[in-house]
Amino acid sequence: MSIPAIPQRLTAPAPGWTVEADVVVVGSGIAGLTLALRYAGLDPGAKVLVVTKDVLSSGSTRWAQGGIAAVLDPRDTPAEHLSDTLIAGVGLCDEEAVRVLVTEGPGAVRRLIAAGARFDTDDAGELQLTREGGHRRNRIVHAGGDATGAEVQRALVQAVQESEIEVIEHALVLDLFKDAAGRAAGVTLHVMGEGERDGVGAVKAGAVVLATGGMGQVYAATTNPLVSTGDGVALALRAGAVVRDVEFVQFHPTVLWLGEDSTGQQPLISEAVRGEGAVLADAEGTRFMKDVHELADLAPRDVVAKAIMRRMKETGADHMYLDARHFGEEKWRTRFPTIYSVCLEHGIDPVTQLIPIAPAAHYASGGVRADLHGRTSVPGLYACGEVACTGVHGANRLASNSLLEGLVFAERIAADIHAERRAGSGKITGAVHPAQGGAAGVAHAAQDEAAGAVRPAGGEPVTDDRPASLIDPRARARIQGHMSRGASVLRSQESLSAVAKALLSVRWTPVAVEPCTESWETTNLLTVASVLVAAARSRQETRGSHWREDFPDRDDAQWQGHLDVTLTGEGLIMNYRPHANVAMPAHTIDDLVAAGLEPAEVSALIDVALREDLGEAGDVTSIATIPAGQIATADVVARADGVIAGLAVAEAVFARLGVSRTERHVKDGERVSRGDVLMTVTGATRDVLTAERTALNLLTHLSGIASLTGRWVRAVEGTGARIRDSRKTLPGLRALEKYAVRAGGGVNHRMSLSDAALIKDNHVVASGGVAEAFRAVRNSYPGLPIEVEVDRIDQIEPVLAEGAEEILLDNFTVDQLAEAVRLVDGRARLESSGGLTLESARDVAETGVDYLAVGALTHSAPALDIALDLRGN
Repeated sequence: MSIPAIPQRLTAPAPGWTVEADVVVVGSGIAGLTLALRYAGLDPGAKVLVVTKDVLSSGSTRWAQGGIAAVLDPRDTPAEHLSDTLIAGVGLCDEEAVRVLVTEGPGAVRRLIAAGARFDTDDAGELQLTREGGHRRNRIVHAGGDATGAEVQRALVQAVQESEIEVIEHALVLDLFKDAAGRAAGVTLHVMGEGERDGVGAVKAGAVVLATGGMGQVYAATTNPLVSTGDGVALALRAGAVVRDVEFVQFHPTVLWLGEDSTGQQPLISEAVRGEGAVLADAEGTRFMKDVHELADLAPRDVVAKAIMRRMKETGADHMYLDARHFGEEKWRTRFPTIYSVCLEHGIDPVTQLIPIAPAAHYASGGVRADLHGRTSVPGLYACGEVACTGVHGANRLASNSLLEGLVFAERIAADIHAERRAGSGKITGAVHPAQGGAAGVAHAAQDEAAGAVRPAGGEPVTDDRPASLIDPRARARIQGHMSRGASVLRSQESLSAVAKALLSVRWTPVAVEPCTESWETTNLLTVASVLVAAARSRQETRGSHWREDFPDRDDAQWQGHLDVTLTGEGLIMNYRPHANVAMPAHTIDDLVAAGLEPAEVSALIDVALREDLGEAGDVTSIATIPAGQIATADVVARADGVIAGLAVAEAVFARLGVSRTERHVKDGERVSRGDVLMTVTGATRDVLTAERTALNLLTHLSGIASLTGRWVRAVEGTGARIRDSRKTLPGLRALEKYAVRAGGGVNHRMSLSDAALIKDNHVVASGGVAEAFRAVRNSYPGLPIEVEVDRIDQIEPVLAEGAEEILLDNFTVDQLAEAVRLVDGRARLESSGGLTLESARDVAETGVDYLAVGALTHSAPALDIALDLRGN
């Protein structure tokens, strides 16, 4: 029996209705509604459409009890909030993303208050601030005691209802569709209602924003509502987007324990209860957190959850307890009325009794990979809130940073979409969205420029011929049960392998599966569960939200990095990305990987170059002459004709110094003319000018190599011969220089001495003859390709007799090359090297040799003249 692949498209009826919008937001939590309101404010004439799986007021946000973390106390600082977040994230937070969160967060919270959200205040009217796990300061604002999410949802829903934003409720999003350029052009969805928009329909939109929340329902017990079935992550995977770090599912340590057979959404006991002084204890009353962490019961969530699980394992218990009896009835009624009521409903009086608790699935720290502006790897598709992986949470979310993330990044996405639409309407011309990259992005920009305006509903969708399928909805409980048993807080290779095997069997069904809400949701759950388990099996360490029993320690040497997953027709493809302390844009990393470059090595090279350029004091001229807050836009301009290589590398340099806004107007490998704008950068003027020299050093050098390579390639065009390089490269730059050769149209020879054996005259002398040299290599490295260099015609036949696969003809004349080609007669590949010039290149190529080896490409190519021009105010 063959196992079906993970579906790349959901089986569904053809859309029976279509609507158009400028922006479609999928989800109605804090992220989705904040984004819709913010964008509507930026572009009052735009059509903004919100689609939500339930009613507008439903979703995960309203279940949030604790509050929103933000620096609102004068004694607190963004630096302290950043530090607490980085510690909780266990080495995997994107520091730049966290800095954005903690610096822009206070303003975002104040704007939420201005929009109508009412938070708890003291008698003087000042905001009441409390603490939660992992925070070293009181910085959590809350509402209704323990009903913060409900108040935030109320305020946002009211604001949306009073606006011109259109809403479609009871709408399950199915799949993304794209235009001919590969850009997101809208979504299909199923409306579970009556009337004109009942059933499957389509929304065409210029920008699609996923704000669909989490995937907690992949587990049998979770704090998430029934709608949290991973729909956004599954859609993104089917659309080809990169999903990052999904193995890091946070299990809330204190969920009301209702018995071992209890499944579905479980009542949460907010971390704020411990922030107000409650403590954890076992059945004997022992407080076990005191010796685990310096913050004891207020340690980060991953520490507490794992400590509870360890204690349960040691004592054989199926739950622990939370002791808050000392609060008294008045505090319970006023500070935590919701939790108090839930406890009483389940027969527990927290005033007189211990509260039974156990960890349950709570929050996905990973998700659809998104940059600092919410852009995913699919052009035109954005992700915000729990569905996204912006890097702010790392391997473990700090308490109450989730609602803050939704606020901050929703505002940034709205601004980015607005800026792109303005660019497409002709107010800013010639810009390619950084997340697009490549030919598709250039084509899209060219279409927009030709049209003179952004088409409100995006490009026309193209036919999606990928096979569609569904999972039997009866498998839902099996998926959840397997995940809870083998892929929750405690994991091992054995348990994860068992889950993986079980999930494979779930894909097969003996009956035809009808498209319906239940089968679509089950397919989504199976998709995210499969990715989660695959990543969890790969990560052989204990870090953040989970505990690998077979790898109990954190392993920074091997695993301080991210796991990126994409879904293809062949299955899941997983790539490990080493963690960078300073952000490199996701699309830049993708471009480097696509170019055959290792992002970590490029990052290390940039560090060396910046140290050389900046010294101890930094760019003293820019520091002295430019105000710290000044913002500028600059163009990277060609001063001569040539071929471009290294734009992603230059972009990484700018990003390293904080210049996050870059727009490429050409791509590597393209020929450009004097005066062409290659890239536009916008950021702090100091940062732009400080990065200038390092970025241009690399860009001009690599473009010089690509340009010279291009001249050689054109010289032999049509002959069948290829231009290739040698190992004559600058130390530390070999990978980049050989990439530049490829960008210029050439091919690479050996990267190092270990790639292939190359027997030269000195090897022949040292080993006693060419036959002896061949045999020595064959014996030592069987199967390794063997090349041999000769400088006389009479050496060729003996070399062929020994089985040479490639012969390097050193300093042969054109006539000698022609004779060698006739002699070899296709029995080996031939390379001409030594004494080559551009003038003689075509004559050499026309002899029939396979390669012309040009060492000058990398060791003596003149730099292409490229400059950075700062635009005037």
